[in-house]
Amino acid sequence: MAQVHAAIGKAHYATTITTATNTLVADEPVAHGGTAAGLAPEELLAASLASCTSITLRMYADRKQYAVDSIEVNVVISRDNNLNFTDIQRTITIHGTITDEERNRLLEIANKCPVHKILSNQVTIKTDIQ
Repeated sequence: MAQVHAAIGKAHYATTITTATNTLVADEPVAHGGTAAGLAPEELLAASLASCTSITLRMYADRKQYAVDSIEVNVVISRDNNLNFTDIQRTITIHGTITDEERNRLLEIANKCPVHKILSNQVTIKTDIQ
């Protein structure tokens, strides 16, 4: 289970996000009234998928002893509010000497990373306000 706490004061729109072990700042870009002091919320979502994919692939490649030097993951999230549609484009670049079979297996594994599963499955959000 993941748990985070976010807190915002009167500053537009810097938000401190904390977990049990880490702290980071989210903010809106200057064009949206923020100060760009941290990643925007959509960037955090994209970062979650990109980092989870990278970590999952690194774990698998290491376990299988694939000759993977490095992994790059780029994620672009595009939304169409009128159609209530979100498109996520993920591009993975594997640096190293791997076979086509290994490359195909890594693609299968990328689609099994926990954040990919969360985003691909039905999501329910229950909200309480105090």
